[in-house]
Amino acid sequence: MQPFIQIHNVSKVFHDARKGDVVALKDINLDIQRGEFICLLGPSGCGKSTLLNAVAGFALPSSGNIRVDAKVVTAPGPDRGVVFQEYALFPWMTVEKNIAFGLEIQKAPKEAIRDKVDRLLTKLQLGEFRDRYPKDLSGGMRQRVAIARVLALDSPVMLMDEPFGALDALTRRTLQDELLRIWQEFSKTIIFVTHSIEESVYLADRTVVMTYRPGTIKRDVHIALARERDPESVAFNDIKKKLAHLVMEEQRRHNQEELRAETG
Repeated sequence: MQPFIQIHNVSKVFHDARKGDVVALKDINLDIQRGEFICLLGPSGCGKSTLLNAVAGFALPSSGNIRVDAKVVTAPGPDRGVVFQEYALFPWMTVEKNIAFGLEIQKAPKEAIRDKVDRLLTKLQLGEFRDRYPKDLSGGMRQRVAIARVLALDSPVMLMDEPFGALDALTRRTLQDELLRIWQEFSKTIIFVTHSIEESVYLADRTVVMTYRPGTIKRDVHIALARERDPESVAFNDIKKKLAHLVMEEQRRHNQEELRAETG
């Protein structure tokens, strides 16, 4: 079966007038099946967000290519919805209008927009907040709105860049569970960037550990745990330790390179 998302020999070089060329990604090869939940994990500077942006079509590869459903990615598209850590909501729009925005841009019929927005407000427990503005919402509620806005477009792929990174632990776990429910109910394919090892074990079918710059794939780890997952279980913590070892190897390499740069 042909993978739903194919990342083939992708490299990304940024040109910096002061530092020269910076190789952010090098020879990334990754196949993702329809309906998989993939986490990208690694230290800061390993290219996780750069790879996500390449799949989104925001920053095209310097070489190689990315295909989604056999089509080469050349720009952002409605088949790929993106959720950022910063929420990216329009502050002058209510919750209802934020969710409806993409559908209105697509000129969907008004009745269809209203029905879909009503359904999502209910599913994400946002009904009583429909007339509120983002400034009146907690961080967790804002992120629910951002997720609902992506779901409104029926994008088969959800790309998520540390969407829960700024939230407190209890809200984060609540939204992780909500995301898993959405993933299963709406049959999404998800690529999820995180710094949290525990979050990647809790959410992912596979956790892709990336190396410090240039970003390459260090290990593609299958999370062979039944759902719902218990973070206190021995099996969960065994995988967590394995991933921690891989990530810390890269963090130490990062620290050593910084020290060499400082000492000249």
